[in-house]
Amino acid sequence: MTALFIVLVNSCKSTESSFDPKDLSYLYNPIKNPFNPRYNIVNVSAKESVFSVKFFATDLFFSEANPEGVPTALVMVTVKLFNLSQGKLLTDTAVYNLSIIKQAGQTEYNYKIPLNVEEGNDYLAEVKILDRLRLQVVQAFLTFNTMSDRNRYNFLARAHFERNEIFDPILHVNEYVNLVYSRGPVDSLYVSYFKPFTGVPDPPAMMLPEKTLDYEAERIAAIPYSDTLPIMLPRPGLYLCSVDRKTKDGFTFLNFGDDFPTMKTPEAMLDPLSYLTTKEEVAAMKVAVKPKAALDEFWIKCGGNIEKSRELIRIYYTRVLYSNYYFTSYKEGWRTERGMIYIIYGPPDKVYKSTEGESWGYKKPVVKSSWGGRYTVSEDYLFFNFKKREGVFSDNDFYLSRGETLVTYWDQAITSWKSGIVFRLDNPEGI
Repeated sequence: MTALFIVLVNSCKSTESSFDPKDLSYLYNPIKNPFNPRYNIVNVSAKESVFSVKFFATDLFFSEANPEGVPTALVMVTVKLFNLSQGKLLTDTAVYNLSIIKQAGQTEYNYKIPLNVEEGNDYLAEVKILDRLRLQVVQAFLTFNTMSDRNRYNFLARAHFERNEIFDPILHVNEYVNLVYSRGPVDSLYVSYFKPFTGVPDPPAMMLPEKTLDYEAERIAAIPYSDTLPIMLPRPGLYLCSVDRKTKDGFTFLNFGDDFPTMKTPEAMLDPLSYLTTKEEVAAMKVAVKPKAALDEFWIKCGGNIEKSRELIRIYYTRVLYSNYYFTSYKEGWRTERGMIYIIYGPPDKVYKSTEGESWGYKKPVVKSSWGGRYTVSEDYLFFNFKKREGVFSDNDFYLSRGETLVTYWDQAITSWKSGIVFRLDNPEGI
């Protein structure tokens, strides 16, 4: 058997190299991603922005192999700043070598790096973080602008009691925060409340525009501004905080309910089933006497037995969770078009990023051809292209360019899931 295997391997030739330096698929694959820092950028003046990075203690590798014998993580942070308004001109570079000493009870470590900017420009910060002990690298690409002193990049959110910087705008009931405006004194903060967005995208093969937030604020409240004012947002929805009533721009806080980003209750787990069944069936399960029993019945019908159904549930809702983590904008990540593709098709095999958007590739079944006793193996990918959309509420808003992918295998994917098989494009018979 071993000799035969060697002959087959030596007689095959791949048309594609095994390493693709432009592929960033690890960014959306928790198995491939060694650690997960958080990032933020705030314009503190007309000439300076501050890049912040947060490391979780559980992600860092602390070693005592140093002269002091103290648990220390060694991390190098490199930031390259490009001015997109001037054709992606490199305008600033920062390199920081961090020696992070482990502190008892400390769960996170925050660092700030100043960047030189000019007013009236769009910027891209390319971030590369190297764990010098494990020799592992992660990258990030952050866009921001200095077009206005009223937009989201001029605000910093921090926890009211702990006083530490908050790296995402998602809040829960009884969570108190402060909102710090960095560009001078103001008298009032105007808070516009928008009800939660509940739309779900249509299948990718349908040439319909994405459902977007197209309604006005239900209420606008003016409150005296203070950077120590405790803010608590008990009602699910979007809260746009501005320092100018006439300008629809500012910092947005999001409240998606206590179940976000996880799915803790049967009621919360029902909505993401919209990708697998009709909205009428989802509505019927919501009003069932026992929603949990209705949810279990749905998955058992798909899996055929309890054990298989549990595996389907684990995979499906893990993808929902990571969609919320990666793709949340002004709506939960699972409601976005990137979230829809991620949940049904899984983490992409290829990811290419640009300033305009990103492209995801899913490997198709390998095609083998033979000639004269030699085999040629060619690989092909199904690509979904997402375009970045500028908006008031989020800088993480992307939409699917539907006309660029005419064959999506969506029906095949849904049939696979409902037959108890986690769909993979390169393994249509199931895993």
